[in-house]
Amino acid sequence: MNRIAKQGLASFVLAAFCAVIPAATSAQNVFASQQSATLPTATASDAGAILIEISHRFGHLSDGAGDLWGLDGFVLNRLGLAYAPHDGLAFGILRSNSLDNLELNARFAGLSLDAATGPVQFAVQTGVAWNLQEEAEDDHGGHQHVVAGDSDDIVVRDDDAAGANEMQAYAQAIANARFADRLALGVVPTLLWNPRIQDHDREATISVGVNGQLYLDRRWSLFGEWIFSQPREDQEYDSGSFGVEIRTLGHFFKLLVTNQHRMNPTHTLAGAAENFLDPASWRLGFNIQRTFRLR
Repeated sequence: MNRIAKQGLASFVLAAFCAVIPAATSAQNVFASQQSATLPTATASDAGAILIEISHRFGHLSDGAGDLWGLDGFVLNRLGLAYAPHDGLAFGILRSNSLDNLELNARFAGLSLDAATGPVQFAVQTGVAWNLQEEAEDDHGGHQHVVAGDSDDIVVRDDDAAGANEMQAYAQAIANARFADRLALGVVPTLLWNPRIQDHDREATISVGVNGQLYLDRRWSLFGEWIFSQPREDQEYDSGSFGVEIRTLGHFFKLLVTNQHRMNPTHTLAGAAENFLDPASWRLGFNIQRTFRLR
Protein backbone atom coordinates (compact mmCIF):
# COMPACT_ATOMS: atom_id res chain seq x y z
CA MET A 1 0.00 0.00 0.00
CA ASN A 2 2.84 2.43 0.83
CA ARG A 3 4.52 1.79 -2.53
CA ILE A 4 1.30 2.39 -4.44
CA ALA A 5 0.38 5.46 -2.41
CA LYS A 6 3.82 7.03 -2.92
CA GLN A 7 3.78 6.36 -6.67
CA GLY A 8 0.28 7.76 -6.96
CA LEU A 9 1.16 10.88 -4.97
CA ALA A 10 4.29 11.51 -7.05
CA SER A 11 2.38 11.12 -10.32
CA PHE A 12 -0.45 13.36 -9.14
CA VAL A 13 2.00 16.05 -7.98
CA LEU A 14 3.62 15.96 -11.42
CA ALA A 15 0.28 16.49 -13.12
CA ALA A 16 -0.77 19.16 -10.63
CA PHE A 17 2.52 21.00 -11.09
CA CYS A 18 1.61 21.67 -14.70
CA ALA A 19 -1.48 23.58 -13.53
CA VAL A 20 0.30 25.93 -11.14
CA ILE A 21 -0.05 28.89 -13.49
CA PRO A 22 -3.33 28.39 -15.35
CA ALA A 23 -3.94 31.07 -17.95
CA ALA A 24 -7.31 30.19 -19.41
CA THR A 25 -9.70 27.40 -20.15
CA SER A 26 -8.15 25.08 -22.74
CA ALA A 27 -10.00 23.85 -25.79
CA GLN A 28 -7.23 21.39 -26.69
CA ASN A 29 -7.47 17.76 -25.61
CA VAL A 30 -4.44 16.21 -23.93
CA PHE A 31 -5.18 12.72 -25.28
CA ALA A 32 -6.98 12.40 -28.59
CA SER A 33 -8.77 9.23 -27.46
CA GLN A 34 -10.89 8.68 -24.35
CA GLN A 35 -9.02 5.48 -23.51
CA SER A 36 -5.46 4.18 -23.38
CA ALA A 37 -5.06 0.38 -23.50
CA THR A 38 -7.54 0.02 -20.61
CA LEU A 39 -7.16 3.20 -18.52
CA PRO A 40 -9.54 6.11 -19.17
CA THR A 41 -8.30 9.54 -20.15
CA ALA A 42 -9.78 12.93 -19.27
CA THR A 43 -10.81 13.70 -22.85
CA ALA A 44 -14.38 14.99 -22.74
CA SER A 45 -17.33 13.79 -24.81
CA ASP A 46 -19.46 16.31 -26.70
CA ALA A 47 -23.22 16.36 -26.15
CA GLY A 48 -24.92 13.81 -28.36
CA ALA A 49 -21.79 11.73 -28.94
CA ILE A 50 -21.96 7.94 -29.01
CA LEU A 51 -18.83 5.84 -28.44
CA ILE A 52 -18.72 2.20 -29.58
CA GLU A 53 -15.81 -0.06 -28.63
CA ILE A 54 -14.75 -3.55 -29.68
CA SER A 55 -11.64 -5.02 -28.02
CA HIS A 56 -9.91 -8.41 -28.13
CA ARG A 57 -7.10 -10.13 -26.21
CA PHE A 58 -5.51 -13.25 -27.65
CA GLY A 59 -3.13 -16.02 -26.57
CA HIS A 60 0.61 -15.79 -25.91
CA LEU A 61 3.02 -14.47 -28.50
CA SER A 62 5.40 -17.18 -27.28
CA ASP A 63 3.07 -19.85 -28.74
CA GLY A 64 4.86 -19.16 -32.01
CA ALA A 65 3.98 -19.62 -35.66
CA GLY A 66 2.20 -22.94 -35.05
CA ASP A 67 -0.48 -21.07 -33.10
CA LEU A 68 -0.14 -17.90 -35.21
CA TRP A 69 1.52 -16.16 -32.25
CA GLY A 70 -1.54 -16.59 -30.08
CA LEU A 71 -4.17 -15.57 -32.63
CA ASP A 72 -5.50 -19.13 -33.02
CA GLY A 73 -7.99 -20.34 -30.42
CA PHE A 74 -7.82 -18.14 -27.33
CA VAL A 75 -9.76 -14.87 -27.42
CA LEU A 76 -11.37 -12.58 -24.88
CA ASN A 77 -13.85 -9.97 -26.08
CA ARG A 78 -15.07 -6.67 -24.75
CA LEU A 79 -17.96 -4.62 -26.12
CA GLY A 80 -18.62 -1.08 -24.98
CA LEU A 81 -21.28 1.53 -25.62
CA ALA A 82 -21.37 5.05 -24.14
CA TYR A 83 -23.61 8.08 -24.68
CA ALA A 84 -23.06 11.72 -23.71
CA PRO A 85 -26.32 13.56 -22.96
CA HIS A 86 -24.36 16.74 -22.10
CA ASP A 87 -20.87 18.06 -22.77
CA GLY A 88 -18.39 16.22 -20.57
CA LEU A 89 -20.94 13.80 -19.08
CA ALA A 90 -21.19 10.23 -20.40
CA PHE A 91 -22.91 7.03 -19.32
CA GLY A 92 -21.70 3.67 -20.53
CA ILE A 93 -22.10 -0.08 -20.47
CA LEU A 94 -19.31 -2.64 -20.88
CA ARG A 95 -19.57 -6.37 -21.44
CA SER A 96 -16.63 -8.80 -21.29
CA ASN A 97 -16.83 -12.56 -21.71
CA SER A 98 -14.25 -12.97 -18.95
CA LEU A 99 -16.50 -14.15 -16.10
CA ASP A 100 -19.37 -12.51 -18.05
CA ASN A 101 -18.45 -9.18 -16.49
CA LEU A 102 -21.15 -6.54 -17.03
CA GLU A 103 -20.47 -2.94 -16.02
CA LEU A 104 -22.49 0.27 -15.82
CA ASN A 105 -20.41 3.44 -15.52
CA ALA A 106 -20.56 7.22 -15.48
CA ARG A 107 -17.84 9.70 -16.38
CA PHE A 108 -17.50 13.47 -16.06
CA ALA A 109 -14.70 15.43 -17.71
CA GLY A 110 -15.30 19.05 -16.89
CA LEU A 111 -12.12 20.92 -15.94
CA SER A 112 -9.52 21.91 -18.51
CA LEU A 113 -6.74 24.46 -18.00
CA ASP A 114 -3.85 25.96 -19.91
CA ALA A 115 -0.67 25.60 -17.84
CA ALA A 116 2.86 26.78 -18.47
CA THR A 117 3.80 23.43 -19.99
CA GLY A 118 0.60 22.83 -21.97
CA PRO A 119 -3.04 21.85 -21.49
CA VAL A 120 -4.15 19.98 -18.36
CA GLN A 121 -7.42 18.08 -17.99
CA PHE A 122 -9.21 16.42 -15.08
CA ALA A 123 -12.07 13.91 -14.95
CA VAL A 124 -13.77 11.45 -12.62
CA GLN A 125 -15.26 8.06 -13.41
CA THR A 126 -17.16 5.48 -11.40
CA GLY A 127 -18.63 2.10 -12.21
CA VAL A 128 -20.46 -0.92 -10.81
CA ALA A 129 -19.89 -4.41 -12.24
CA TRP A 130 -21.38 -7.87 -11.87
CA ASN A 131 -19.62 -11.16 -12.72
CA LEU A 132 -22.52 -13.25 -13.98
CA GLN A 133 -20.87 -16.41 -15.25
CA GLU A 134 -22.31 -19.53 -13.67
CA GLU A 135 -19.64 -22.03 -14.73
CA ALA A 136 -16.68 -22.63 -12.43
CA GLU A 137 -14.14 -22.31 -15.22
CA ASP A 138 -13.68 -19.17 -17.29
CA ASP A 139 -14.61 -20.98 -20.51
CA HIS A 140 -16.79 -20.13 -23.50
CA GLY A 141 -17.49 -22.50 -26.35
CA GLY A 142 -14.29 -24.46 -25.91
CA HIS A 143 -12.06 -21.38 -25.93
CA GLN A 144 -10.60 -21.57 -22.46
CA HIS A 145 -9.45 -18.30 -20.94
CA VAL A 146 -6.10 -19.67 -19.85
CA VAL A 147 -3.87 -17.30 -17.93
CA ALA A 148 -0.66 -19.26 -18.46
CA GLY A 149 0.79 -21.95 -20.65
CA ASP A 150 -1.28 -25.06 -19.87
CA SER A 151 -4.73 -26.13 -18.73
CA ASP A 152 -3.67 -26.53 -15.11
CA ASP A 153 -3.50 -22.73 -14.87
CA ILE A 154 -7.17 -21.98 -15.57
CA VAL A 155 -8.58 -19.62 -12.96
CA VAL A 156 -11.45 -21.34 -11.16
CA ARG A 157 -14.16 -19.60 -9.19
CA ASP A 158 -15.46 -20.90 -5.90
CA ASP A 159 -19.17 -21.24 -6.75
CA ASP A 160 -20.28 -20.73 -3.14
CA ALA A 161 -18.24 -17.55 -2.85
CA ALA A 162 -19.09 -16.25 -6.30
CA GLY A 163 -22.81 -16.80 -5.90
CA ALA A 164 -23.03 -14.22 -3.14
CA ASN A 165 -20.02 -12.15 -4.16
CA GLU A 166 -20.35 -11.23 -7.80
CA MET A 167 -20.56 -7.43 -7.44
CA GLN A 168 -17.60 -5.02 -7.74
CA ALA A 169 -17.28 -1.23 -7.88
CA TYR A 170 -14.67 1.48 -8.38
CA ALA A 171 -14.15 5.26 -8.34
CA GLN A 172 -11.38 7.06 -10.23
CA ALA A 173 -9.81 10.49 -10.45
CA ILE A 174 -8.10 11.21 -13.77
CA ALA A 175 -5.41 13.85 -14.37
CA ASN A 176 -3.81 14.40 -17.79
CA ALA A 177 -1.12 16.83 -18.95
CA ARG A 178 0.56 17.46 -22.30
CA PHE A 179 4.19 18.49 -22.77
CA ALA A 180 5.88 19.95 -25.86
CA ASP A 181 2.64 19.43 -27.83
CA ARG A 182 3.48 15.76 -28.53
CA LEU A 183 3.79 13.92 -25.21
CA ALA A 184 0.63 13.25 -23.16
CA LEU A 185 0.87 11.83 -19.63
CA GLY A 186 -1.87 10.66 -17.28
CA VAL A 187 -2.36 9.34 -13.77
CA VAL A 188 -5.47 7.48 -12.57
CA PRO A 189 -5.66 6.76 -8.82
CA THR A 190 -8.53 4.34 -8.16
CA LEU A 191 -10.47 3.07 -5.17
CA LEU A 192 -11.53 -0.50 -6.00
CA TRP A 193 -14.10 -2.42 -3.96
CA ASN A 194 -14.04 -6.23 -3.87
CA PRO A 195 -11.01 -6.83 -6.13
CA ARG A 196 -11.11 -10.65 -5.90
CA ILE A 197 -14.59 -12.17 -6.15
CA GLN A 198 -13.32 -15.63 -5.20
CA ASP A 199 -12.84 -14.38 -1.62
CA HIS A 200 -15.78 -14.38 0.79
CA ASP A 201 -14.39 -11.32 2.58
CA ARG A 202 -14.79 -8.14 0.55
CA GLU A 203 -12.22 -5.38 0.83
CA ALA A 204 -11.47 -1.94 -0.55
CA THR A 205 -8.08 -1.40 -2.13
CA ILE A 206 -6.16 1.30 -4.00
CA SER A 207 -4.51 0.98 -7.39
CA VAL A 208 -2.72 3.64 -9.42
CA GLY A 209 -2.59 3.68 -13.20
CA VAL A 210 -0.14 5.76 -15.22
CA ASN A 211 -0.21 6.14 -18.99
CA GLY A 212 1.59 8.07 -21.69
CA GLN A 213 1.31 8.67 -25.42
CA LEU A 214 3.78 10.11 -27.92
CA TYR A 215 2.05 11.66 -30.95
CA LEU A 216 4.21 11.27 -34.06
CA ASP A 217 1.68 13.04 -36.29
CA ARG A 218 -2.10 13.37 -36.51
CA ARG A 219 -2.51 9.70 -37.46
CA TRP A 220 0.23 7.73 -35.70
CA SER A 221 1.17 7.61 -32.03
CA LEU A 222 2.85 5.27 -29.53
CA PHE A 223 1.30 4.60 -26.13
CA GLY A 224 1.90 2.67 -22.93
CA GLU A 225 0.28 2.17 -19.54
CA TRP A 226 1.06 0.56 -16.19
CA ILE A 227 -1.31 -0.21 -13.31
CA PHE A 228 0.27 -0.51 -9.86
CA SER A 229 -1.80 -2.90 -7.77
CA GLN A 230 -1.47 -4.93 -4.61
CA PRO A 231 -0.46 -8.60 -5.06
CA ARG A 232 -3.17 -11.16 -4.34
CA GLU A 233 -3.84 -14.74 -5.34
CA ASP A 234 -4.16 -15.14 -9.13
CA GLN A 235 -3.47 -11.39 -9.45
CA GLU A 236 0.11 -11.15 -8.20
CA TYR A 237 1.48 -8.74 -10.81
CA ASP A 238 0.96 -5.24 -12.15
CA SER A 239 -0.73 -4.89 -15.54
CA GLY A 240 1.34 -3.38 -18.35
CA SER A 241 0.63 -2.60 -22.00
CA PHE A 242 2.32 -0.85 -24.91
CA GLY A 243 1.40 -0.38 -28.53
CA VAL A 244 0.58 1.87 -31.46
CA GLU A 245 -2.55 3.93 -32.11
CA ILE A 246 -3.79 4.70 -35.62
CA ARG A 247 -6.26 7.56 -35.86
CA THR A 248 -8.67 8.00 -38.76
CA LEU A 249 -11.81 10.08 -39.15
CA GLY A 250 -14.03 9.01 -36.26
CA HIS A 251 -11.97 5.89 -35.42
CA PHE A 252 -9.11 4.91 -33.13
CA PHE A 253 -7.33 1.60 -33.79
CA LYS A 254 -4.98 0.41 -31.05
CA LEU A 255 -2.64 -2.55 -31.61
CA LEU A 256 -0.96 -3.61 -28.39
CA VAL A 257 1.07 -6.11 -26.40
CA THR A 258 0.10 -6.81 -22.78
CA ASN A 259 0.43 -9.28 -19.90
CA GLN A 260 -3.22 -8.70 -18.91
CA HIS A 261 -5.72 -11.03 -20.57
CA ARG A 262 -8.74 -9.18 -19.15
CA MET A 263 -10.07 -5.74 -20.07
CA ASN A 264 -12.92 -4.51 -17.86
CA PRO A 265 -11.84 -2.06 -15.12
CA THR A 266 -12.69 -4.13 -12.04
CA HIS A 267 -10.51 -6.93 -13.46
CA THR A 268 -7.52 -5.00 -14.79
CA LEU A 269 -7.27 -2.72 -11.73
CA ALA A 270 -6.99 -5.73 -9.41
CA GLY A 271 -3.79 -7.07 -10.98
CA ALA A 272 -2.58 -9.57 -13.56
CA ALA A 273 -1.92 -13.30 -13.32
CA GLU A 274 1.40 -13.09 -15.18
CA ASN A 275 4.57 -11.02 -14.93
CA PHE A 276 4.95 -8.34 -17.61
CA LEU A 277 8.74 -8.53 -17.21
CA ASP A 278 8.61 -12.10 -18.57
CA PRO A 279 8.13 -11.85 -22.38
CA ALA A 280 6.52 -15.31 -22.31
CA SER A 281 3.49 -13.63 -20.71
CA TRP A 282 2.95 -11.16 -23.57
CA ARG A 283 -0.26 -11.31 -25.58
CA LEU A 284 -1.48 -9.50 -28.66
CA GLY A 285 -4.58 -7.35 -28.42
CA PHE A 286 -6.45 -4.61 -30.19
CA ASN A 287 -9.07 -1.96 -29.41
CA ILE A 288 -11.32 -0.29 -31.95
CA GLN A 289 -13.24 2.84 -30.99
CA ARG A 290 -15.81 4.58 -33.17
CA THR A 291 -17.36 7.94 -32.26
CA PHE A 292 -20.34 9.53 -33.97
CA ARG A 293 -23.05 12.03 -33.07
CA LEU A 294 -26.82 11.80 -32.86
CA ARG A 295 -27.20 15.52 -33.23
